[in-house]
Amino acid sequence: MANIIEITDFEAPELDVYARYSEVQLLRIHEPKPGIFIAESPKVIERALDAGYEPISMLVEHRHIETQAKGLITRCGDIPVYTAEYEVLTKLTGFALTRGMLCAMKRRVLPTVAEVCQKAHRIAVLENVVNPTNVGAIFRSAAALHMDAVLLTPGCSNPLYRRAMRVSMGTVFQVPWTIFPEKEKWPEDGMACLQKLGFKTAAMALRDDSVSIDDAGLMAEDKLAVVLGTEGDGLGVTTIADCDYTVKIPMAHGVDSLNVAAASAVAFWQLGNRT
Repeated sequence: MANIIEITDFEAPELDVYARYSEVQLLRIHEPKPGIFIAESPKVIERALDAGYEPISMLVEHRHIETQAKGLITRCGDIPVYTAEYEVLTKLTGFALTRGMLCAMKRRVLPTVAEVCQKAHRIAVLENVVNPTNVGAIFRSAAALHMDAVLLTPGCSNPLYRRAMRVSMGTVFQVPWTIFPEKEKWPEDGMACLQKLGFKTAAMALRDDSVSIDDAGLMAEDKLAVVLGTEGDGLGVTTIADCDYTVKIPMAHGVDSLNVAAASAVAFWQLGNRT
């Protein structure tokens, strides 16, 4: 049975996860155990539940209790569902809620790189992509365009940050992913791991020695990792040197590069696993 609780005290400690904790604080709240994340919007929450994530509580606008949030509230059993009018929730959280609904959920222990890549033939590797909007957009493209998994270096924005999840439309819960261990050195150890798993690596970079993205040999590779670099600077020199291919997207009208999220969509469309 739903446990609906009217918000009367902005300072109530049970609201801290929505109102006063940063993304990093939520990530580290139970260290060394996994932390918490805040899913935003019914679609994202639904996909998180479908993936087996455990809800802790909800924050729901009044008018959605008996409408678009009703099914999710029922699905979550007797967890606390804190509610108020839209203006109150906006004041509490400091931002406008997408479709009037947030859900605090428990993170899980991340799988290993080997576990994520066990059945994969096409994977994306993100190097220090720090903007959560870009991370979310890359996941959405990976889900839509036949990528089997996503690996991230520790310098990347976390895929379970609120904005990344929202931009991805919840596809972070549909595409297998993990983060390279911080104790391992990137790119040396990470590339060695990918090589051991049988992957050829393709660095997306604008270099004179690049092959075109439609190169026949590149597309024929059985297992391929598409490596994408940070906003602005792109991939590190050592990373590019360690990759089996350097790949460029042909440009017109004097355009020198694409945003990493846009480049990922082009690369995934051309190189994704369509079998």
